[in-house]
Amino acid sequence: MRVVIIEDETAAAQNLSAILRKVCSDVEIVATIDTVVDSVEFFRSVPQLDLVFMDIHLADGSSFRIFDGVDIATPIIFTTAYDQYAIEAFKVNSIDYLLKPINEEGVRRAIEKWQRLTSIEKRDYATRVVEVAQNRPAEQVFLVHFRDKIIPLQTKDIAFLHTFEERVTAYCYNGEKYQVDMTLETLQSKLSAEDFFRANRQFIIARKAVKDISVWFGSRLTANLLMDVPERIVIPKARVHDFKKWLTK
Repeated sequence: MRVVIIEDETAAAQNLSAILRKVCSDVEIVATIDTVVDSVEFFRSVPQLDLVFMDIHLADGSSFRIFDGVDIATPIIFTTAYDQYAIEAFKVNSIDYLLKPINEEGVRRAIEKWQRLTSIEKRDYATRVVEVAQNRPAEQVFLVHFRDKIIPLQTKDIAFLHTFEERVTAYCYNGEKYQVDMTLETLQSKLSAEDFFRANRQFIIARKAVKDISVWFGSRLTANLLMDVPERIVIPKARVHDFKKWLTK
């Protein structure tokens, strides 16, 4: 049985590997991957696999983002410490998941369930996983730090997010700004792709905050917002087509 583990916690990956080798004598762990980006690259040239164990939350964002970049036809068993949406969705769709800390009994049960599936059922299972991942709801509220408190911030109030010196700040339409304890990569995976666009490495911008766009050097564009921004928002040439498409949806 050829298996891939997608997990960003070294101890958790080692624990799962040890359990798999114990409960399945013929297991071959083809790869252990710890990021969304590396997972997408791996599956673009993937060898024949039987099963994937995938952590929902990775260092560079939600593993659901993997399905935005590549098709995966292999059945997936998700692992998570806690993700209420995923758990409810998996229950409805009969998709298996393991709650951390992962133990031998849970892994054995998941593998036995997979082994009972026919080839047609395995294809159907993989299709349902993709549907759940692609139809995940965008988050509407983030918890942010404000002075000595933690407050809920509605995503509808965010005009743009900017990162500088590894710190992310959410700028709101009312002029308020808040520090966010997440990377832009993680935020991108949680925000609505219809309402927010990753302009470049420094910015995520809201559609309704865009005033107009200007032509910039080298076939690039600049996004002009309704409010002042810390630096010019340049849309790279490679993103211009996607940006225009996003604006006109």
